[in-house]
Amino acid sequence: MTDHTESLGIIAGSRSLPLLLSQQARAAGVKHIVAVAFEGETDPALAPLVDDIVWLKVGQLAKMIEAFTSRDVKRCVMAGQITPKNLFDLRPDLRAMSLLFRLKEKNAHSIFGAIADELKKDGVELVEATPWLRPAMPGSGFHLGPQLTEAQRADVEFGFRIAKEISRLEIGQTVVVKDGTVLAVEGFEGTDSCLTRGGGLVAKGGAVAVKVAKANHDLRFDIPCLGAQTLETCAAVKIAVVAVEAGRTLLLEREQVERLTGAHKIAITTVG
Repeated sequence: MTDHTESLGIIAGSRSLPLLLSQQARAAGVKHIVAVAFEGETDPALAPLVDDIVWLKVGQLAKMIEAFTSRDVKRCVMAGQITPKNLFDLRPDLRAMSLLFRLKEKNAHSIFGAIADELKKDGVELVEATPWLRPAMPGSGFHLGPQLTEAQRADVEFGFRIAKEISRLEIGQTVVVKDGTVLAVEGFEGTDSCLTRGGGLVAKGGAVAVKVAKANHDLRFDIPCLGAQTLETCAAVKIAVVAVEAGRTLLLEREQVERLTGAHKIAITTVG
């Protein structure tokens, strides 16, 4: 039986974060990694990076918890996105139905919080992934790509204030601005759709995107991320600057991101 101090469970969503997390945890000395993966969401490339992988459909809460308890995993982390529409289109088992029935507000955070409570009932603690991921979280003064103009710096500060406010109101965490005007605010559709909508409103390009973490953000459920796919989305609508909150955002696929900032002349900077 695995010593739980040396084991870690990963609730693995989409994109590259679960892969990075498993590599970083292994490098930090975690001996046994068990991943719960979701059909249609999780990258199959995760399988060789972990010791055990259990494939489920979104909504199979009892099976997810059993995957950890049966393998003596006492702590787990969430990593990667579960597409919002899949979260709400899930085919819940009885345990998930009971959980959803009890919730007054059904947003991603309330659902994930309730899942954490269910895990705890069975002796599995959901913890932050940040101890393993800290090296990939840029701090103050970080910059890639072209230097910002005075107008762009002003837009970054303006966008940061607006993004902090909309995140406080549980609306979203990303805004697109230009010359002191808000072009798009992230809602349920997610970051990439917000970027496409906002950047597309400026015919000549040059918009500024700002992504933040919420005040009192529960980093167990959602660490803001910036990766190659976001940069590709920005390039398609000629967004000129992407600003992320210092020390609270993950930079994924660093080499690809650096290549894209050079190829498309997009600046990445930290704020806050």
